[in-house]
Amino acid sequence: MKIFVKLIHLLIPVLLVWNLVACEMVVPPPPSPPQPCTDRETALDFGFYAYFEPVSYSADDNPAVPDFNTHLGYEADLLSALEAMEYTGLSFARSGIAAWDRIWLLSAQPQFDMVGGGITILDSRTYNASSERVVAFTSGHIAFRQSLLVRVADADRLASHDLLTSDVRVGVLAGTTGEARLLQLTGLADDAGMLRAGTRIDTPQGSVVSDGSADYAVTAAGASPALKGRMHLYPPRDDMPQVVYLGDDLGEEVNIAEALRLGQVDAVARGEIGNRDAVHALGPDFTVTGLDSEVEFGGFTLPVENASLIACINEKIDWLTDNRNIGYAEWRADPGVFRQRADQWNAQWPKEEWHCFSFVDNRYCWQ
Repeated sequence: MKIFVKLIHLLIPVLLVWNLVACEMVVPPPPSPPQPCTDRETALDFGFYAYFEPVSYSADDNPAVPDFNTHLGYEADLLSALEAMEYTGLSFARSGIAAWDRIWLLSAQPQFDMVGGGITILDSRTYNASSERVVAFTSGHIAFRQSLLVRVADADRLASHDLLTSDVRVGVLAGTTGEARLLQLTGLADDAGMLRAGTRIDTPQGSVVSDGSADYAVTAAGASPALKGRMHLYPPRDDMPQVVYLGDDLGEEVNIAEALRLGQVDAVARGEIGNRDAVHALGPDFTVTGLDSEVEFGGFTLPVENASLIACINEKIDWLTDNRNIGYAEWRADPGVFRQRADQWNAQWPKEEWHCFSFVDNRYCWQ
């Protein structure tokens, strides 16, 4: 009996090779499709910041119209590619968000399952006001670095952050990495965000002067209560710039470059992507200087307890970005690049019926 089994075991590969010649269809076993990221039948509610063109923005600036919830830009195409990937179970019901303030924490609220919009990944942004970790970031899918948007005529004078003096007005948006990095790079704040002693800050409640303590601190995750609604910051020394706070609850990214064009500020401290896009919109009289050596990454937030969903989405994001080898520059050159990666993902899985059987320790399949 043992000899018979051995003979059969030897004959099966021979028969399969013959079948390959005759039918041209014997191949190694196909890969098994992955399990979906979620088994829910409804889409994930995704909130996106509506005013960060070209990374994440709405088809219409007005929150009162339906097109405000039509998502455009780099992140929109990345999400659409996630939806196009087979066997992921991912789909997104997208809603525009007008206010930037602590937008990353909204995924911990019932309204949203996931939030994006050019949000820099920072551990400090995963905690709520009670110092509880409530959200987690996905893999970084886009690289950011800070910069200065200036007039061409001022490019040499404002070539780097260490050239910014007290007669220079730099526009920022409160609560952004652009603000936080500007304060650190110019020495107005230390690495913990505490403003240098003697710094004067104008607020709607009046002017306050920093004593160098944590009572006067600004980070990309928030600021001390005494600095709420800050409008203008005056440096304690001549070798540091003034900081002018621009924008309001709506359309902040739309208005900030306009402030430079109108002469309300001398420079705008913001990410390189946004500033280079502003140069394209404003024309040849403007340029980008002061490129930061530190690179940051942007991601999406989800509730911290959704660890398995986050891990699954991370795997798919890493596929679409080829482990960060495909990013904003590649998307700018070809907006279809993420969909092409999704098509490559889909091509891995068999589309025709397979017939398989197992014998002893081997599995044999054919179409």
